[in-house]
Amino acid sequence: MSKPADFLLSVESLGVSFDGFKAVDGFNFYLDRNRVHVIIGPNGAGKTTVLDLICGKTKATSGSIKFKDQEIRGLAEHKIVRAGIGRKFQNPSIYENLTVFENLEISHPKGRGVFGCLMFRRTEEVLGRIRAVAEDVALLELLDTEAGILSHGQKQWLEIGMLLMQDPELLMLDEPVAGMSVREREATAKLIKKISGQRSVIVIEHDMEFVKEIADRVTVMHLGKILAEGSMEHVQADPKVIEVYIGH
Repeated sequence: MSKPADFLLSVESLGVSFDGFKAVDGFNFYLDRNRVHVIIGPNGAGKTTVLDLICGKTKATSGSIKFKDQEIRGLAEHKIVRAGIGRKFQNPSIYENLTVFENLEISHPKGRGVFGCLMFRRTEEVLGRIRAVAEDVALLELLDTEAGILSHGQKQWLEIGMLLMQDPELLMLDEPVAGMSVREREATAKLIKKISGQRSVIVIEHDMEFVKEIADRVTVMHLGKILAEGSMEHVQADPKVIEVYIGH
């Protein structure tokens, strides 16, 4: 494993309490560049809260979050996005009354803010970026389709595409294949592996077959703490993990 300064993301002694309840407690996490790191664990383990802390949605009560060796704990959410971290939540948040093309277009970084919106133009660079991202997420043939009539899986891919428009160095995906068909899950696994060729990806997921497909490294959480960490084979064979998670 890399030395700390080489990590894209270093999380140390991270904690947050809600009314005295420690939802995340002493969490240490190190993410290499161009890797897929999956966080698994039973419901209530603190997985989504960790993503909330990294992206600034929830403020940590202790610990450090360093992205490219710069402390980001305490930064506003929009500043964390601009630093290069993209976050996808469990339910797709797309503009259903707009086309696939329009959803991708409004996600382009040059359209950010009031001034950005006023000055934004559909240049060849922007159009090329939209087409390239649409191809990556298997929606190139559906650019003129209204997002609301896409399948559930296609809506998930569109939201991933909207994040890719911003070219983040770290992408965080919360249960990306929940509710997908088998074919959509397989396509999503290929998409995530392709994405990780140029950026790092943190995934929260319950589907163990899907985790096996995509994970370079797996962290198992339980009651706000890390229970085990390593390859999928390693954590699956850990008696503590079998007892609190896989065994049930």
